[in-house]
Amino acid sequence: MHLAMTVKAEDPLPTRYSLLSRLKNWDDQDSWKDFFDIYWRLIYSVAVKSGLTDAEAKDVVQETIISVAKDLPKFKQDRTLGSFKGWLRNITRWRIADRLRKRTRLGEKARLSSVDGRRPFDVEEIADPAAGSEAFWDEQWQANLMDAAMDRVKRRVKEEHYQMFDLYVLKQWPVKRVAETLGVNVAQVYLAKHRIASLIKKEVQVLEKRW
Repeated sequence: MHLAMTVKAEDPLPTRYSLLSRLKNWDDQDSWKDFFDIYWRLIYSVAVKSGLTDAEAKDVVQETIISVAKDLPKFKQDRTLGSFKGWLRNITRWRIADRLRKRTRLGEKARLSSVDGRRPFDVEEIADPAAGSEAFWDEQWQANLMDAAMDRVKRRVKEEHYQMFDLYVLKQWPVKRVAETLGVNVAQVYLAKHRIASLIKKEVQVLEKRW
């Protein structure tokens, strides 16, 4: 059984801008930690799947976060820059392109292979904000929000309840096997599944609106 929670990727301007304003203070450690915890995996995942090494991808994460911090005032003032999701995508792509150009300068072949086996594309295509991979970014964006939401919910619910959810929904064990393994009845497994799935869906919606 799969966890299907497709949430419309809206980006309400009033909510987004009011909450992003918390990040204007570099000393607001809680807000920046919150931001990092939500988005580092997205940036890292896209960098790795774009062909970068683990070390290069980690550098891209750091450089992207720094770019966001430096350019955030401009983004909040210039609404022609569009949604935060699109803005973050462009910054990430530019930092990936920087890494690939650095490879080229070192004499390495800078090419990216797409995830689904289509033709590789050149560095200049990555550097162009309008070039390709928007669907891939959207897919990774939603997957990242789901992961972040699950982490948050996991910290809030009882360990045994999340374990039921994990085995039944994520690992897709038969419900009877889950019940027998954990020493509970089938009804408890179903209840945990529905309760935690609902919490995750709500958390995804909250995260989608926050930034």
